Amino acid sequence: MVFWEGYVSDDVMGTFAPIVVYWLYAGFYQLLPRLDRYRLHTKKEEEQKNLVMLSTVVKGVLLQQLVQATVAQVLFLVTAQASLLGVPVQPSIPVQILQVFMAMLVMDTWQYFVHRYMHHNKFLYRHIHSQHHRLVVPYAVGALYNHPLEGLLLDTFGGAMSFLITGMTPRTAVFFFCFAVIKTIDDHCGLWLPGNIFHMFFQNNTAYHDIHHQLQGSKYNYSQPFFSVWDRMLGTYMPYSLVTRRQGGLEVRPLKD
Repeated sequence: MVFWEGYVSDDVMGTFAPIVVYWLYAGFYQLLPRLDRYRLHTKKEEEQKNLVMLSTVVKGVLLQQLVQATVAQVLFLVTAQASLLGVPVQPSIPVQILQVFMAMLVMDTWQYFVHRYMHHNKFLYRHIHSQHHRLVVPYAVGALYNHPLEGLLLDTFGGAMSFLITGMTPRTAVFFFCFAVIKTIDDHCGLWLPGNIFHMFFQNNTAYHDIHHQLQGSKYNYSQPFFSVWDRMLGTYMPYSLVTRRQGGLEVRPLKD
């Protein structure tokens, strides 16, 4: 039993809930006060180093979400498995938890290797992936700011593979994709807030991904959005330390050249 049952279908929720969650959660970060003592970069750095305006970022994210919604609708339509009553069979809670965990691993694996290749292939980086790195100082609203082709290959296809391989239902997918969206936004928020549960339970977090957005870290910390296992296994993990800046706030410092 879920709160939307009887109002909208699981397919509709699976398509549009992640989009709504994205703007609510990213908007929450956008509306917070400056919180300079918890920022990984100063506001001045954000304004000077970033190469794209907020309005352009918003348009880019909306375009990617339009593509994602279209693919999601097709995916749910093609894979629909209904009982005689037209209601998908929902597995037990333990099975759903296992499916979500496996989906996290699938998404991480897909995104690591595609993401890494986009950095190593000079053509793909220059013409496609560099768009995301125009945000040298990442912020929440820009979490899904990508070239449209990258958004399709990295995020949309990665999500589709996670859904198909694990065999989760659209109802389970609602929770998985909303969680993945929240985690991705948090990784790009640029704030190291006390009590953040993602910082407590995930080594792949805001500071971890900030290293990757720093110019000297572009060959490290490709893993996203959940675990750091592939970086550690394949030698692309960059350790770091969090230090307090004299002028206030925090700084993520790589621990190797």
